[in-house]
Amino acid sequence: MFEIIGERINGLFTDIREAIANKDPKPIQQWAVKQAEKGAAWLDINTGPISSKEEQAEVMEWLVKTAQEAVDLPCAIDTTNPLAMEAGLKVHKGKAMINSTTAEQAKMEVFFPMAAKYNAALVALAMNEKGVPKSAEDRTALAMELVAMADAYGIPFQDLYIDPLVLPVNVAQEHAPEALEALRQVKLLSNPAPKTTVGLSNISQKAPNRPLINRTFLAMAMVCGLDSAIMDADDDDLVDTAATASIILNQSIYCDSYLKIFRQK
Repeated sequence: MFEIIGERINGLFTDIREAIANKDPKPIQQWAVKQAEKGAAWLDINTGPISSKEEQAEVMEWLVKTAQEAVDLPCAIDTTNPLAMEAGLKVHKGKAMINSTTAEQAKMEVFFPMAAKYNAALVALAMNEKGVPKSAEDRTALAMELVAMADAYGIPFQDLYIDPLVLPVNVAQEHAPEALEALRQVKLLSNPAPKTTVGLSNISQKAPNRPLINRTFLAMAMVCGLDSAIMDADDDDLVDTAATASIILNQSIYCDSYLKIFRQK
């Protein structure tokens, strides 16, 4: 079943940034409930830009606790700060998701052991210190390193979410087909295969017709093996696209009320 990772509890959004500044739980919990009702399987939790690592850790702890007081959903703890990541993991109820590591050795040596320690799922980006590869083959080679590292730490491949990295189509159009092909290739790396995810809104960043671009890319990516996406769960047309693609791909059982069922899964 396709998994929606709701993107909205993020300090980059004005209302969430203000809620963090004022320690106001209401907007956090309203978005947690709304995304849960729209079919989110995970809540992405991101503090936004906070300069102090210690303060970011305190804010992440508060955000995770506040969101999970409102809904019974797991969180994708979205930060590159290990202190903030562990602060969120320590207070998280149930299985969390670490979002994310790259294939850089120094980062893998931090986040893979952390995932093993807390029995967390892990988003792993197919990039290293050289940046985002252009070709599907180079993305897949980095994905193979990430799969090998998961195996070394005893992390089940079903808990590893490989992100081939989607760049904006208006400035990096040639990357989009490569990311789609990488999704196909990642599914051949192990048995069972790792899961896959993308930051969906990246494909349309600063382009007109953003909702249309997002919907179209989502359907294409699901055909190529996309299992989940960090996306706008409040975009009904986008969620309907995921539900309908899931039916057409025979990933869920058809019924006339499948749109409603998809949101209740």
